[in-house]
Amino acid sequence: MKKEAFSPSFKTYLLIHGAWHGAWCWNKVIPLLQAKGHKAIAIDLPGHGQDTQPLPDITLEDYVQAVVKTATDQQGQIILVGHSMAGIVISQAAEKLGPQKVQALLYLDAFLPRNGDSLFALVEATLQRLTSDSRRPHLVENIIISHDHKTNWVNREMAAQIFCHDCLEEDKAFALSRLSKEPIAPLATPLHLTDQVYGVIPKYYILCTESQDMDKTFLSTHVPCQQVYTLSSSHSPFFSMPEKLVEIFTGIN
Repeated sequence: MKKEAFSPSFKTYLLIHGAWHGAWCWNKVIPLLQAKGHKAIAIDLPGHGQDTQPLPDITLEDYVQAVVKTATDQQGQIILVGHSMAGIVISQAAEKLGPQKVQALLYLDAFLPRNGDSLFALVEATLQRLTSDSRRPHLVENIIISHDHKTNWVNREMAAQIFCHDCLEEDKAFALSRLSKEPIAPLATPLHLTDQVYGVIPKYYILCTESQDMDKTFLSTHVPCQQVYTLSSSHSPFFSMPEKLVEIFTGIN
């Protein structure tokens, strides 16, 4: 695993969960960041965790505004961290917030977009680039779509294998009991990103090489990054190896 030099200066990390998850997925990471003298904030995106907004009505803009509001409430610059689906959320939020507010974007096994991409388009592009050597993409074949095509969820029988096969049994139980449905509209919405704003914010990628949801090697190269790190982890390193994850977080200058 490649490392950057550790910077002892205070940082604020805004942690954004992926699809079907909530702020709860960062429970092991937050105290580790705080122990190193940093500020760490995790929010529930609309319709997730403790947020009760009706799922069928939620848009990508709702997600983005939740991030923007929390970010603007913080003093100084922030590092935006997005897991999985939240890669598109932090990207669009960064476009609104600008480089004066966003010190860096950190993509944790996440969807890394260009202008005009939607999450669905990135999934399709990723699947087209998988080779015989790629890890089998278990996620797509285990997504169940509601009859009204407004929400989806993951097959419960496969969720542990897809997200956290290398995690402790207690962490698997914790996560599986909290996974929720996901609104489809945010996943189908194209992003509006510019070279002048999004393009100048430093980006870092953490590729989880043992993830069973989908091999994201292609995504780690889709947009130029300052650094691409690798973790021999499932899609949930915040459970399986939080210390190594935090080591990467705090090594970003």
